[in-house]
Amino acid sequence: MTKQGNLSIHSENIFPIIKKWLYSDQDIFIRELISNACDAILKFKKLCSMGEATDTLNDPFEIRVTTDTEKGTITISDNGIGMTEEEIEKYITQIAFSGAEDFLTKYKDKMDDDQIIGHFGLGFYSSFMVSSEVQINTLSYQGGEPLLWTCDGGTTYELAEGTRAKRGTDIILHVTEECREFLGFYYLSEIIKKYCSFMPIPIYVIDANKKEETVDEIDVEEINENDKDEIVDIDVNEVVEEPKEKPINDTTPLYTKQPSECTDEEYKAFYRETFHDYQEPLFWIHLNMDYPFKLKGILYFPKLKNEYELIEGKIKLYNNQVFVAENIKEVIPEFLLLLKGVLDCPDLPLNVSRSFLQNDGFVKKISDYITKKVADKLISLSKKENDNYKKFWDDIAPFIKYGCIREEKFAKKMMDYILYKTIDDQHVTLKEYLEKAKDSHENKIFYVSDKNQQSQYIRLFKDNGLDAVYLPHPIDNSFISLVEGLNQDIKFMRIDSDISGILNKEEADKTHETTLSSLFQKVLNNNSLKVSVENLKSDSTPSMILVSEEGRRMQEMMKTYGMDIGHLPAQDLTLILNQNHPLIKALCNENVSEQTKDLLCHQLYDLALLSNQSLAPDAMQDFLSRSHELLLNLTA
Repeated sequence: MTKQGNLSIHSENIFPIIKKWLYSDQDIFIRELISNACDAILKFKKLCSMGEATDTLNDPFEIRVTTDTEKGTITISDNGIGMTEEEIEKYITQIAFSGAEDFLTKYKDKMDDDQIIGHFGLGFYSSFMVSSEVQINTLSYQGGEPLLWTCDGGTTYELAEGTRAKRGTDIILHVTEECREFLGFYYLSEIIKKYCSFMPIPIYVIDANKKEETVDEIDVEEINENDKDEIVDIDVNEVVEEPKEKPINDTTPLYTKQPSECTDEEYKAFYRETFHDYQEPLFWIHLNMDYPFKLKGILYFPKLKNEYELIEGKIKLYNNQVFVAENIKEVIPEFLLLLKGVLDCPDLPLNVSRSFLQNDGFVKKISDYITKKVADKLISLSKKENDNYKKFWDDIAPFIKYGCIREEKFAKKMMDYILYKTIDDQHVTLKEYLEKAKDSHENKIFYVSDKNQQSQYIRLFKDNGLDAVYLPHPIDNSFISLVEGLNQDIKFMRIDSDISGILNKEEADKTHETTLSSLFQKVLNNNSLKVSVENLKSDSTPSMILVSEEGRRMQEMMKTYGMDIGHLPAQDLTLILNQNHPLIKALCNENVSEQTKDLLCHQLYDLALLSNQSLAPDAMQDFLSRSHELLLNLTA
């Protein structure tokens, strides 16, 4: 039997479109063909369970992908439902039809939770992306003659008698010269792992050209003397038994199970195997939802390598255990792309290539649900496992803060559960910090952005029994602006901003303030310098610089946009002089020479600046020269 016919295609240019535009990645053909093979098996299993078919072979259900570099072919074989001539006509030659959709329509009242993966039809035609000729060798479960369908990528095909002796289908791709890389066993295996790691039917990859090891090829020199007699009767052409084949995929990945069935060690092992990250995740969220849409998955919070690392994570999106893409922002809230995880949603509205989502309200619902589940998990940890929550807070803080900035609903849910690490190494909520500070600086939150640079101010705070919080991450500037926006009555102040009032013993004696201000402005040749005399509780600090919070934030914002603005302008700096320190008292002493006062003013100003920021090169050279001069004076 040989039959020729025309493909029922609306445009003769369908193949160039498929080859160039329909699929975003050329290697997608392997996903489509294995998905179809998986569908063929799932359909047959479903028919058997409904009593409409009988499995007379009792062979294990499996998909075998065989690459043959000598013949230049890739063959995808299944022992599923197979096809009749009528079905080939309907599902292959009439491209507009989909076998999966037709099957679901026919049995929709009996499908319950079972899923059919593919779109047999256009998915099959992805094979022409890499093939000069494609053949289908198939035998239907209903019996009849095996069939061989052949097409060379034109609009005609040939249908002849096939060679399959058992139920199922072989798709044989005659790979073009330009695409021979796909014939490589290891390369092909990696593609299958990428797209098919969690498919529900075992997949085996076979190298047809792998040389079988026979006994006559065994190195006799390596055989133990005592064993030589035992191999005398062995047939030299007997093939040495190889280890049993293992499927390349995991047919029941952890996320498909109920959370109650999974152990901590299984969660960690799944994380290691899926993401090749051997550093344990901090914690995870197991998603399992059936209504109003189906969604399963596991999201992992990884440990950052350092506090400044804010890299994109990897969230793999699956549709019925078939890989679709990574980090699709329409489904996964942008801030959660910093996490690692697997999400499987069979209800996703995919387009024909399964690589791009149709942007509709349903997708937004999925995104909102994921956001809510993450917030609920964090709140639950805060309430029920508060000690653990505090232990890993520093690691998850960038994720949470970024989420608050990007998602208003998430921010409002999480605001009472955001933790702040204090300079006494305690973790407190915003409410707890404000309650403790209400008598000294009500509605102000003082923070440290650089532990080393601001060490003088930290010491002053500790000496005065005051508290501040660490906010060292680049994201914190945007985050504190968000918190202030949600809480109009509070203000974040960096620890080197306007803090003189809370460090005073009592009201300062301003008698010499005008004199000292004029002296520093004259000596430093800076008439716009602001000088304030304060009665600091600590007598170990002669001077310090306070920075305008508004001016500094404006400078940092400009820096974010790539504007070079150098150091803060003078109007944003205030020089604080401690009236209790001997050096400040000396400046008010008429018996101290003008030369000494000049030296002291320069040195006190530079020392104050050094505790706050780096000096400009010329200023640093002057400071070092003055320091040398002071040391020489000690030896005079």
